[in-house]
Amino acid sequence: MKSGPGEIEMADIARRDMLTMAGAVGVGVAIPVSPAAAEALPKDKVQGSPATSAPARSYQFFDLNEAAFIEAFVDHLVPADELSPSGTELGITIYIDRQLAGAWGRGARMYLLGPWAAGTSQQGYQLPLAPADLYRCAIRAVEAHCETVHGGSFDRLQPAQRQKIVQALSDGSLPLQEIPARVFFDMAYANVMEGLFADPIYGGNKDKRGWRLVGFPGVMAAHAENIERFRGKPYPVEPLGIADLS
Repeated sequence: MKSGPGEIEMADIARRDMLTMAGAVGVGVAIPVSPAAAEALPKDKVQGSPATSAPARSYQFFDLNEAAFIEAFVDHLVPADELSPSGTELGITIYIDRQLAGAWGRGARMYLLGPWAAGTSQQGYQLPLAPADLYRCAIRAVEAHCETVHGGSFDRLQPAQRQKIVQALSDGSLPLQEIPARVFFDMAYANVMEGLFADPIYGGNKDKRGWRLVGFPGVMAAHAENIERFRGKPYPVEPLGIADLS
């Protein structure tokens, strides 16, 4: 996890309040996301006229409460600092939302018929839930825990309180009734890393900032000749994504 600025202070307007105010305008109002992350959404998701106001875009899977949680969770794992913008600004929440709204989220290639005997850690994911269902159940359970223990939702907690929740998720000690905490954390953490380093065409890694962090040249497969030439030295090349080659 990166350290640095970017954590939300209690004095700031909570992200949940902004989402709720937007939703209160009327049925069908788009759930807003951070401006930088929103640019990664398809153009057919744009609402309103750009000539008169900033375009509003919507998540395809997350509802208002889930959006508030996932943005706070992602920004806690990837806060803005001297190395990069925050996770939401990098489009990581957009990446996760698209995955959950698609075939992967529905478990299209998962065996979901049981029986559901307890598996070993080497056997991978063993729950009778598609990823979208796991996210939905886990977020509901984590939020219930936060309300009971801290008197507020996850996105309203102080950074130190969030860290305790995230740590308890990661080591499996958070008492969630519906699903194993560690299973959810492992999946969500993997999705955050995917959103940070996957090709920008999938919604995350905005402006290829994730690739720039590690000096990855992108999808080009013609760099073998430079391995020895740049061994132990920075590789000064502009990264290319799928969209750049199409």
